[in-house]
Amino acid sequence: MRRSVVARVALLAGAVAAVAGCSAPPQPEVTFFADGDTERAAPLRYCDALLTSCEPTRGEPATLDVRPGMPVQVSVPSEVARTPWVVNIQYLDDQGRPQPVRQEVFTSGERHAYTALPEAPGDQLLVVEVQQLGAAYAADAQGDPILDEAGEPQLVARAVWSLRIQPS
Repeated sequence: MRRSVVARVALLAGAVAAVAGCSAPPQPEVTFFADGDTERAAPLRYCDALLTSCEPTRGEPATLDVRPGMPVQVSVPSEVARTPWVVNIQYLDDQGRPQPVRQEVFTSGERHAYTALPEAPGDQLLVVEVQQLGAAYAADAQGDPILDEAGEPQLVARAVWSLRIQPS
């Protein structure tokens, strides 16, 4: 009887290990640092490189309290850094007026971090968003690529992480 129980436990442990080995790898998280605090964000959207399959996500925008004029640092994992990725920054000027979204694009595969700085000391960051670009491009109704101002096809974000800032 004892041998049977041990065999069943071993068989069950092997089955659990096999199922765990077949599961998808965890979705990458992006880390945001500001004013002495840190938040890790799960993706709001996460798709394969060609955007043919998107996984369900558990992500919600991360939140941090950030004082006016203070920067937000962003750290991305290797699986994001080695692909093209973008940081979008939304902020208010010192009069509380929304400013145009600033965007930084990284394509070298070597950049793992970025610091979002307000334009002026009194400016308040509102949102810092990271997008991992996929290998698919935006297309019009006829399937032709939509081109950017440089005449290049606009790539589509395969993954998005977001930080919502609470002014403090």
